[in-house]
Amino acid sequence: MGNRIYGCDDCQLCCPWNRFAQPTVEPDFHSRHPLDAPDLITLFNWTEDEFLKNTEGSAIRRIGYQRWLRNIAVALGNAATSKQIIQVLMQRKKEIAPFDMVVEHIDWALAQHHT
Repeated sequence: MGNRIYGCDDCQLCCPWNRFAQPTVEPDFHSRHPLDAPDLITLFNWTEDEFLKNTEGSAIRRIGYQRWLRNIAVALGNAATSKQIIQVLMQRKKEIAPFDMVVEHIDWALAQHHT
């Protein structure tokens, strides 16, 4: 999984038909800020309202907020160790305690950073 949090881009990259694809002029298919060059820590700090607002009209919304956080926790666990990553994981663990699935993955991520 590495630092990926959603898989559609990987499918698009390996699809043999896409070698014939041309960039579209259709605005609905252009990159959407802030999803065009995301910072994992910023994305991990989104509230559920921010997640819903920023993924409006995107297939990413289908995974829901908890799975979004879980996937980002895994990506952060796979990232190079930094104080900032450890801090955000520990802080978000306190804030999202009711989401057991996310807490489990935050604990895994923290273990990857030997905390």
